[in-house]
Amino acid sequence: MHVVIMGCGRVGSTLAHSLEQQGHTVAVIDQDPTAFRRLGSGFAGRRVTGVGFDQDTLREAGIEEAGGFAAVSSGDNSNIIAARVAREMFGIENVAARIYDPRRAEVYQRLGIPTVATVRWTSDQMMRRLLPSGAEPLWRDPSGGVQLAEVHTSVAWIGHKISTLQEETGVRVAFLTRLGEATVPTSQTVLQEGDLVHVIMRTDGVAEVEAAFAKGPEETH
Repeated sequence: MHVVIMGCGRVGSTLAHSLEQQGHTVAVIDQDPTAFRRLGSGFAGRRVTGVGFDQDTLREAGIEEAGGFAAVSSGDNSNIIAARVAREMFGIENVAARIYDPRRAEVYQRLGIPTVATVRWTSDQMMRRLLPSGAEPLWRDPSGGVQLAEVHTSVAWIGHKISTLQEETGVRVAFLTRLGEATVPTSQTVLQEGDLVHVIMRTDGVAEVEAAFAKGPEETH
């Protein structure tokens, strides 16, 4: 998959190398050409000098063939504008924005842009927003037969109750992460944009669960 990153600071450069190590192609955008020094000579991706929310700059970075976009510059407003351009103008589904002011998280989530707050920052968190396919187990029972994992959920499930999701996919939802906070849902809880869903499921049924979560509720029958 090709991923475009806006911002070549410590976070952007670390993310770029992590993605390359996983076999993805990467383009990094930054207004300051000297920032690309952080990438080092071993970086094989594109270095694009420009503003990350400029459409021509994004095209130069390969946004039209990209599967993910990460906005990790030093400005909240720039990050959210760039993320919206990637999502709304270029149709990129896997978009994430870094924010410095966590009080803005709810506003951004309402715009449909998953955010990662600086105080909670890890490269792994951003990777999970960009590369959501594949449920990585957070816990396994000693026998290995049951596991807890975050599963990527199609936008088609938004607005549906947890009870519907459980009935149609055959899993038990353990908890949700909403606006950066974990919460234990009830059967009447309705999925919202940006929710991260953590489920308990059988290890031998992971592929089937992922397929069901990737489909809309009408498509599971």
